Amino acid sequence: MAKTEHRPATMLDVARAAGVSHQTVSRYYKFRGGLKPATIEAIETAVRELNYRPNLAARSMRTQRTGRIAVITSIPAFNPAPMLGGASAVANEFGYAMEVHLLPGDSGERADRLQELVDAGQFEGILLLAPVPASRLRRAQKSLPVVSTSDFDEQMHVTGELTDAAPIDAFMSRLVELGFRRFLHVAGSPEFTSARARETRFLAAVERLGVESLGVVGRQWTGEAGRDAILALPDASPPFAVIAANDLVAVGAMRGAYDRGWSVPGDVSITGWDNADVGEFLTPSLTTVERDFEALGRRSMRRLVAELRGDPFAPDTEPLHRIVWRESVGPASAR
Repeated sequence: MAKTEHRPATMLDVARAAGVSHQTVSRYYKFRGGLKPATIEAIETAVRELNYRPNLAARSMRTQRTGRIAVITSIPAFNPAPMLGGASAVANEFGYAMEVHLLPGDSGERADRLQELVDAGQFEGILLLAPVPASRLRRAQKSLPVVSTSDFDEQMHVTGELTDAAPIDAFMSRLVELGFRRFLHVAGSPEFTSARARETRFLAAVERLGVESLGVVGRQWTGEAGRDAILALPDASPPFAVIAANDLVAVGAMRGAYDRGWSVPGDVSITGWDNADVGEFLTPSLTTVERDFEALGRRSMRRLVAELRGDPFAPDTEPLHRIVWRESVGPASAR
C-alpha cells in the first residue's frame, strides 16, 4: 500500500479554515492595519492548526520582499542560544527566515557589518542584540527597519532590565521569615552594572528589614570568593544567610560552609543567581534566579516584526527574572 503524502497547507487552506478570503490572509501577512481583532485571531488560529508557513520565494517575487531578517549579536559571556531561540520562534511564526551573524570585536566593527547587511538589500529588517554607535544606527535606520536592544553594553555585559536586582528583596524577606537576622553579600565584580545593582539592593534591604550585615565581600565571580568569604567569618557567625552574586560564588560558599562544619540550610542558607544547570543537582539544591533570555529574544523580535508590518507594538511587561526556590534556603537552626 502506497504511503499517503500530506501536502503543505496553502494560503487558501488557511482562508477556508479561518472563514475569510485568501485576499484577507494575504493582507494579514503584508499589513494588518484595518483588520478586525476577531479576523486576526481566526487567521492566527488557522495558521497554528494547519502549521502553515508562507512561501518566501513566491512572496519575494510578488512583493519584492525577501522574507529574511538578519540578527547581529556579539560573542558574549553567556550562552546566546536561548535569546536567539526566542527571536527565531517569533520570526518563524510570522513567516520570516532568520539569519544570525555572531561577531567578535568592538561596536565599530559591528556597525560596519550592519551597514554591509543594509546595503546588500537581502533583508527586510535587522535586529541588533549588541550595541553599535548611535550615529551608525541612525544611518542604517534611514534605509531599513533596524531595531536595537539596549540590554547590553560594549563588553556585552547585561544592562537595563536584565540588571534588575529586585529578587534580592524577596530572598531576604523570606529568609527573615525563616528566622535569619544576619546576612552576608558575596558580591560580583563592580565593573558589571548587575553586580553594582545587587550590592545596592542588598544594602537597602538590610536597612529596610532592620537586620545585621556581616559585610559585602568578594567582588569576584569565582567559587574561591564564595568559599573564602565563609572561611573568614568568626566561629559564632551562624545562623546567617549568604546572598551570592552568582551560582558559582554560591557553590563556593556552600563548600566553605561544609569545610567549617556548618549545615546548609540550617546554619547557613545560601542563594545564587543565573540558574546554572548544575544547581538543581547539588546537595542541597541551590535556590537561585533565572534570567529569561528567551523572552528577551521574543520581545525584541516582536518589536521588529511590528515595525515591518506596520502593527502597533505593546511592550511586554512580564519580568525577565524568576526566583527558583530550592533546598539551600530553609529555617534557621536554633543556637
